[in-house]
Amino acid sequence: MLVRNEDVLSVRLSGNEIKIVEKTYSSSKNIAWIMSPPGKTSGGHQNLFRFIDFAEKAGYTNTIYIYSNDDFSEGIGSIQKMLSGSDSYPPVAAKLQKLDRGETLAGDYCAAFATGWETAYPLKLSQIQGEKFYFVQDFEPLFYPSGSESLLAENTYRFGFKCITAGKWLSNKLASEYGLWTRSFDFGVEHDRYFVTNRTFRNEILFYARPVTPRRGFELGILALTKFAEENPEITINLAGWDTSDWDIPFSYNNLGGLPVSELNSVYNKCAAALVLSTTNMSLLPLELLASGVSPVVNDAPNNRMVTDNPFIQFVEPTPSAIAEQLAKNFNPDIQLKLLSDVENNIKNYTWETSGKQFITALESGLNG
Repeated sequence: MLVRNEDVLSVRLSGNEIKIVEKTYSSSKNIAWIMSPPGKTSGGHQNLFRFIDFAEKAGYTNTIYIYSNDDFSEGIGSIQKMLSGSDSYPPVAAKLQKLDRGETLAGDYCAAFATGWETAYPLKLSQIQGEKFYFVQDFEPLFYPSGSESLLAENTYRFGFKCITAGKWLSNKLASEYGLWTRSFDFGVEHDRYFVTNRTFRNEILFYARPVTPRRGFELGILALTKFAEENPEITINLAGWDTSDWDIPFSYNNLGGLPVSELNSVYNKCAAALVLSTTNMSLLPLELLASGVSPVVNDAPNNRMVTDNPFIQFVEPTPSAIAEQLAKNFNPDIQLKLLSDVENNIKNYTWETSGKQFITALESGLNG
């Protein structure tokens, strides 16, 4: 599992409540972040670094502790090399160090963050002087079938941490179902990365295809696109997010795999519509796609609408027929022209700078009471 056995064994539950060790106040501006090893294409980690950057700009000094249940033989140096060579991660001054097996996080931190369910266990066992927070980007018990890992992930919502969440769906869910202190930040767009370059008719479609990530609804998407391809053979279909060459897909498509962030805008600007499915917290892609002039088609559910109900996102019943029908509507030249004329003024109000201010406000609210 992602979590170390000894850390799970050291945390005790009493009924539904964790035995909370009384915390002490810290007047420092030091923040500790516990995270699993970041990867080159890990969107969750890239977003974490975005908010670490916001914390630095707000005057906080950050330390990142890498937590892993394997030997992590590549070491901190390999992570630093990956980060410095990637245009997907913002450069930060934060120091990286490994949280060794058996090591207890301690020190004068005003705040320490768990950033995934497995990292909540070492945070619970830590002896920091300040407040313990949970940076929640998704409802992680749903990442697994009903079983040990889903239970262990859900238990972390009973640790009593203050939660700052990506979007309102998570904030509402954790507050209403677990009684937690929650604040949220809205999703933003990097407008220097995602913008309209193609104002001509678009004859392509994109599917955010990640067969290794069940919550992204790969099979449902393929069924919908099979029907769409039969009825619209002239439209080029692109699959991006994962190399799908090992999967049996019954229509012609471009296998774009995991694209570098720097190449996404040029791909998006070829497409009139994009299918982005999510059965847990909404993806960052729909707003980014809109900024590039693409109509996102998203399964209609509270986990998506409560994050953003932007009027240009096309929420659809999660059935293959309904999805295929909605996708096809975007290949009317008049509809494409109207989207391009209307969406730019709408989407410019979505910025990560606004999200960063919301995060700092939430952090300081949690530190002060």
